[in-house]
Amino acid sequence: MDKSSSNYNWGSSKKRYEWKDEYLAQGFAPRDEMLEKELFGVDNHVHSGLNFDKYEKIAVKVTGENPPPGFNKFEDANLHPCMKENIALARYSVPTPVQKHSISIVTANRDLMACAQTGSGKTAAFLIPTCSAIFGQAQQLISRARPGDYHHFKSRPLVLILAPTRELCCQIFDEARRFCYRSMLRPCAVYGGAGVQGQIRELERGCDVLVATPGRLCDLIDRGKIDLSHLKYLILDEADRMLDMGFESVIRDVVENKGMNKNRTTLMYSATFPREIRALARDFLKPNHLFLKVGRIGGTTTDITQKVMWVEENEKRERVKQLLLSQPPCRTLIFVDTKRAADSLDHYLFESKLPSTSIHGDRSQMEREDALLAFKKGTCPILVATAVVARGIDIKNVMHVINFDMPPTIDEYIHRIGRTARVGNAGLASSFFNNSSTGIARDLTKLLVECKQEVPEFLKRYITSNMRFEDDEDDL
Repeated sequence: MDKSSSNYNWGSSKKRYEWKDEYLAQGFAPRDEMLEKELFGVDNHVHSGLNFDKYEKIAVKVTGENPPPGFNKFEDANLHPCMKENIALARYSVPTPVQKHSISIVTANRDLMACAQTGSGKTAAFLIPTCSAIFGQAQQLISRARPGDYHHFKSRPLVLILAPTRELCCQIFDEARRFCYRSMLRPCAVYGGAGVQGQIRELERGCDVLVATPGRLCDLIDRGKIDLSHLKYLILDEADRMLDMGFESVIRDVVENKGMNKNRTTLMYSATFPREIRALARDFLKPNHLFLKVGRIGGTTTDITQKVMWVEENEKRERVKQLLLSQPPCRTLIFVDTKRAADSLDHYLFESKLPSTSIHGDRSQMEREDALLAFKKGTCPILVATAVVARGIDIKNVMHVINFDMPPTIDEYIHRIGRTARVGNAGLASSFFNNSSTGIARDLTKLLVECKQEVPEFLKRYITSNMRFEDDEDDL
């Protein structure tokens, strides 16, 4: 790794609250105002939007034996006082449906498979109850190196969150830094493409909540830097994508062959759970696990205005420029199919004096983190992306998503447009449709009808008397 990358401020190196032993004697952990501003400031943190009242009308179903009841206010939940303070700092007042049920289920030590709309607060739904449960026992459970023994130290995480992409890993780590604030728990993130030595140094300082991509996790276990024998909670975020991306064998290897504590709670979260993936996922959960379904499986939100327009391939560039110029300036995410298309469209927009940047799998991790930072800060409010950022990325005030190229499946479409309208906020999704998009036409029409959106003339022939999705009939 070259000198510039060794000095780069990786997402995994961000500041977190560092507990000191003297805090125990004095009975409280002092606030860190600079860190508090970074973690909870209005510019850095997506919090609840205007349309939370709509969540009350969303169907919620918990399947399984003796599910615990949900709660309606965070102050009523069985949570540690430190966690309740962090929830208040994050300006979370009303729990979303996935939070009010998931937190109760996890607090009751039940395994869970949860499916909820994208942008519905799933990350908080697993971080809040897992970290809170450990806060009260942290002194007995956490493991730290003795002075001078850092290089031989194995970190022993109590919570392990597996995520499919580096970007999602960084984002969950940011949330972990929020919810572990002023506690004994020390969060860390490990993912490929970033400096491994810096990540090892952070692990050597102690790691209680670990967010990881599967490949880098296996590498660090094999190097003797991570020991999973003390694990209390295993969480798979975007579980369907993890298995779809071919991580099943790696996950099985981690769970079955790397010394992971068998007496743990396992949780899976995703916006979509295709039926065959759900069957596969059951292998990771205890027989008495609960299934939480919020809204239709794979559903999207009516807070997103969806516009589908017919645009021929050779007209797309000009049309996207017109679309960007016709809207008030706002943070816009444009999805394309290929890495080459991402670079090409980014260059075209730049030449058109539009402030854009791009992100895709061939970019170095440093370039990917820089592009996301420029997008978040608003210096480049137009981000051209391949599907690498489609899953789970939560950026404040994304008002407009454009499908320059239509995705091949309705699940991917739902994930892409879900980058806007995060946690109850409103958003716009524009999609370019032509003869190459007909594979998604029937499901797309069903979704537009379900979400009470305008169906364009060229899709009206797909409207039938039965506009229900197969999953609506699936009574898992």
